[in-house]
Amino acid sequence: QVQLVESGGGLVQAGGSLRLSCAASGRTFSNYGMGWFRQAPGKEREFVATITRSGARTDYANSVQGRFTISRDNAKNTVFLQMNSLKPEDTAVYYCAAASGTYYYTREYEYVYWGQGTQVTVSS
Repeated sequence: QVQLVESGGGLVQAGGSLRLSCAASGRTFSNYGMGWFRQAPGKEREFVATITRSGARTDYANSVQGRFTISRDNAKNTVFLQMNSLKPEDTAVYYCAAASGTYYYTREYEYVYWGQGTQVTVSS
């Protein structure tokens, strides 16, 4: 079992930045590929970013490519999402998730553990 707790959400103006953190506990963090997803009001949850177990490879949704950066610190059992140049359409609840595997993953069903989410609101 892996427990995931997100933090760092909040209210920010368009063009601003936020850094989300996801602290993991339980099983060995470095055994899991990690991902961030988000869900806006009235919409389905969507993929945002993912990173391999070692942190060597990442992938992003087209909508955040070049603005968001995912990273991880295996010594601290934490994955981060640095969000720059935020837009009102980035407003959502952001979730981190853990996938058991050697690669990175972009689909919800590939993830086995989920956090409770943190709200990000971008005002125009």
